[in-house]
Amino acid sequence: MAARAGVFERHERPLGRHDRRLPDGAASVSSRQPRELSVSPPGERLSVKDEAIYRRLFRTALLIRLVEERIIDLYPSDKIQSPVHLSIGQEAVAVGVCDGLKPDDLVFATYRSHGFYIAKGGSLDAMFAELYGRKGGVSGGKAGSMHLAAPEVGLMGSSAVVASTIPHAVGAGLSFKRRGASQIAVAVFGDGATEEGVYHESLNFAALMKVPVLFLCEDNGLAVHSHRPARQSYRLTGHAASFGIATRRVEEGWDVLAIRRATLDAAARVRAGEPFVLEIATSRYKEHVGVGEDFHFNYRTSDGVDAWKRRDPLIVDTKLAAALRPEIDREIEAAVAFAEASPAPGRAELLTDVI
Repeated sequence: MAARAGVFERHERPLGRHDRRLPDGAASVSSRQPRELSVSPPGERLSVKDEAIYRRLFRTALLIRLVEERIIDLYPSDKIQSPVHLSIGQEAVAVGVCDGLKPDDLVFATYRSHGFYIAKGGSLDAMFAELYGRKGGVSGGKAGSMHLAAPEVGLMGSSAVVASTIPHAVGAGLSFKRRGASQIAVAVFGDGATEEGVYHESLNFAALMKVPVLFLCEDNGLAVHSHRPARQSYRLTGHAASFGIATRRVEEGWDVLAIRRATLDAAARVRAGEPFVLEIATSRYKEHVGVGEDFHFNYRTSDGVDAWKRRDPLIVDTKLAAALRPEIDREIEAAVAFAEASPAPGRAELLTDVI
């Protein structure tokens, strides 16, 4: 079976002033002498097994993309009673990571949580009902897009407060260690969250206590409208290594198989009894919050996004996308219909489940 053109090729980006490679011959990875590992997606033909995995993961990524495109369509109607932070362009991260975990592993997400919610197996009906502010939503219509949760499938919650779920993941990991459980916890965050004090405290505590937690950074290079090089004097992986935590960076954030492999490797190390930092380069196509584009603000141009789109399997692999889309569209429309038919919460429920 021929490789899919443009999907599994290796692409190197030039090093920026904050992207200093570790020297050759650096110490091998250990809990105290970490070095960064490289990730090389296959350029050769896919095996039958990899092709089956690719198709399955592609479907989930396409589901996320089409769900969010449906949200874009619905948003002007004001039926959606919540701000939304779209993950269009970043789908491969959520899908590859969640598929590299075990079903009982727990994920703690950010306000840009649609992708992880769906990739972990959350109900589409409950998600759309939550966006609509209806009783059938994951939180009874009272939490909205930034606070999705599906504990029944291991998505333990998301929060509008930057970096706030990172210590929750560390706490969950500590409980696994004390109970002798084989589960791991995953703390999802963006590059901007690494500037919060609680992130550094969490790294330190996890390193000291050897907590089985995977720190997962979705590096889209932006914190709202601010570029990473203008905000950070450090490189994330190098900074984490100073705590004695092993790290890995995946440049090919469009390649779901590369991300899955990196997650499988990282998760195995975490299960063996040490924290790990996995940083994945990605691209946010839409504005920070909302359903439009933001190039008119002149803080970034469309060039970087356009370059990413030329490698995006959901755009490149038109044949597979066309084959899968009708079934996915029906699934999404059923969820929208469920949300619209679900009643709004009543006054008697105003304070129910509110802490």
